[in-house]
Amino acid sequence: MSHPEAHEALQFMQAFDEQIAHVEEVAAHPALYAEPTMPMHSLLRERLEELGISKLYSHQARAYDAAMQGNDMVVVTGTNSGKTLCYNLPALQMSLTEPSARALYLFPTKALAHDQLTKLEALLPNSIVRSGTYDGDTPKSQRSGIRNLAHIVLTNPDMLHVGILPGHENWTRTLKSLRLIVLDEMHAYRGVFGSHVGCIIRRLLRLCEWRRCRPQIIACSATIGNALELFQSLTGREAVLVDRDGSPQGKRTFVFWNPPLLQENARSSANVATSEIVATLCESGFRTLAFSRARVSAELVLRYTRKRLEEGGKIPENSVEGYRAGYTIKERRQIESALFKGKLLGLSATNALELGVDVGTLDAVVMNGYPGSVSSFWQQAGRAGRGHRDGLAIMVAHDDPLEQFLIREPELVLEAKNENVCANPQNPQILQSQLLCAAHERPISPSELAGFGESALGLAEGMDRSGELQFRAGRFYYPSFDPPAMNISIRGRGGQQISLVVDGQEIGTMDRWRAMQSAFTGAVYLHRGSSYLSTALDLDGSKATLEAQELPYYTRALVQSLIEPKMAVREDRVGPGKFSLCGLAATDMVIGYRKLAIDGDSVLGVEDLELPAQTYETIGVRLDLPMMEGEQAYEQICALHGIEHALMAVAPLIAGCDRQDLGSAWYSVFPDTLGPSVFIFDRTPGGIGLSEKLFDCLFNWVRAAYQLLSSCPCELGCPACLLSARCETNNEALDKPRTLALLKAFL
Repeated sequence: MSHPEAHEALQFMQAFDEQIAHVEEVAAHPALYAEPTMPMHSLLRERLEELGISKLYSHQARAYDAAMQGNDMVVVTGTNSGKTLCYNLPALQMSLTEPSARALYLFPTKALAHDQLTKLEALLPNSIVRSGTYDGDTPKSQRSGIRNLAHIVLTNPDMLHVGILPGHENWTRTLKSLRLIVLDEMHAYRGVFGSHVGCIIRRLLRLCEWRRCRPQIIACSATIGNALELFQSLTGREAVLVDRDGSPQGKRTFVFWNPPLLQENARSSANVATSEIVATLCESGFRTLAFSRARVSAELVLRYTRKRLEEGGKIPENSVEGYRAGYTIKERRQIESALFKGKLLGLSATNALELGVDVGTLDAVVMNGYPGSVSSFWQQAGRAGRGHRDGLAIMVAHDDPLEQFLIREPELVLEAKNENVCANPQNPQILQSQLLCAAHERPISPSELAGFGESALGLAEGMDRSGELQFRAGRFYYPSFDPPAMNISIRGRGGQQISLVVDGQEIGTMDRWRAMQSAFTGAVYLHRGSSYLSTALDLDGSKATLEAQELPYYTRALVQSLIEPKMAVREDRVGPGKFSLCGLAATDMVIGYRKLAIDGDSVLGVEDLELPAQTYETIGVRLDLPMMEGEQAYEQICALHGIEHALMAVAPLIAGCDRQDLGSAWYSVFPDTLGPSVFIFDRTPGGIGLSEKLFDCLFNWVRAAYQLLSSCPCELGCPACLLSARCETNNEALDKPRTLALLKAFL
């Protein structure tokens, strides 16, 4: 089937012209080639020629040379730029010239590891070099063979954490001869996950060092602002940077799409708009991938798109599928295969497919809302088109202050510098749990603790006093045979997994905190286009019981945060307010939920909930104002509440993070000052550096909040600037003019 071009897609969507707020084209550019200067094994050169690769892109050649000179290295180039060869070629060269050499590839997801194994096997010059994936899906009958025979093992940080490192005695041959560690999609290692991965890499390097082996590390990343800094955070090492992309790129067309106003201050659902775009593109022959930030949004887009295709009758509704975390392994593999083989015209996915899984050639990408960061925006947009082919990327804005701000100011994304990615392996809660794992694998000496950071020794001594570790004969011992890794989740708040059960059959899983927000009694759970009602959430029994029901609504949890401030680390007085960076004890509570119409997102009702609170220590930014009296006091409260909304709305742009990584709270009278206070904080135990970034950029942060409100033409505040669907007080006590005046006073 021939693939239509981006400009043809825009012609097909002329009926939606009023919703297209901005169109921008990025010109194509040709490939740049180079020849590596370091020797390459003849079998490897011959295999490249057999595959039609007669010459390498300039960044591939430079990466090969840097790797063969023994450097640790970071490759930072665009989507579909051939980064895989930047580590496959050095790995195969090492395997061919040193038969005992081993390499370990780490991928953020199992799907990506399986996809890359296929590419690697196509590149293998002969049967001498063996490879295999080792993860939770690997049959037990094959694991011993992979451990003992594979030159290149592909896995993920989760399996390294719970399977490989705790049983490292079974991996002696690999650890003694490990020449190369690969970190693919390095930009995915952010937040809690990235902070754990930084500790896991140190655990791996420690066990290699014990066996007198120092493997080289190659990392590949999408374009981010602090690639070398992130590499150092994850590995504790310095690296050579390869960032001049030599791959060709077709023309890219970016469309910023704003759903129409249904009534004053209320827009049509972005989920509905996304489904209309996907259906129109699919009916016109465009292979389309839709990204949604939330699981429920991905399921709603799938549901709406299928309904639209059924009504249109041009193509079968099963030409569109869904894809997200929580699907079974079998479901994910079937969907990946169908998309790659061209059996599907459309896919509604979460960012589970943002990473480099090869799903074949796509014509268009539709982003259902701002993906959460500039790097994710470009990563998702890059899935459309390939090589010289043109690509179309459409971002559909939600009725949300941040996304409407980006509709008014698209250059904030299109011309933005690539933001930094934050990972903090020194997070005390994370480091403490990882030190338990390290001590279980091998008793750890005080000198080795330096490799885990300056605070590691103090944490280990504290765990010795509490009995979690035991210090004797000059080393810290873990006082149990059972590995602690099994009880430490590296991707979320807690390791407990809640099983979602329908008629006795499990249809998915989610962690405890997500289940409290998505599977509470009364919640509507959407799965592959069908809806289920949660009839019981049993946290102690790790099970949510669901019933298949077609309901006219879906649900969204309401989360409230209570704050107990600790010691301030830094302070800065700005205008009438005092900003401080401080430690906090945050308590998150799911206090209720809204019922939203399935066909338009209007609020049908609000219900209360009583669920266990989640309390954790973190870092946050605090704003204090002097207390006003009389009528001025209420005006100040309205302005303060508005500042909380505005600062929270633009904080992800400043911190370079997802909105779910931050929390906020405001108080008209806070107990320790008897004055009004606002808190914006890391929603991660121990913090991951986001609040520090916000505090360092105070002026730009406040200015962006002012620009958010002042650029909107409304007078009193609307969903495009001040109102928030997540507001626990239902957007009461807000005053846009006074909020603007107070922000201006700060500036």
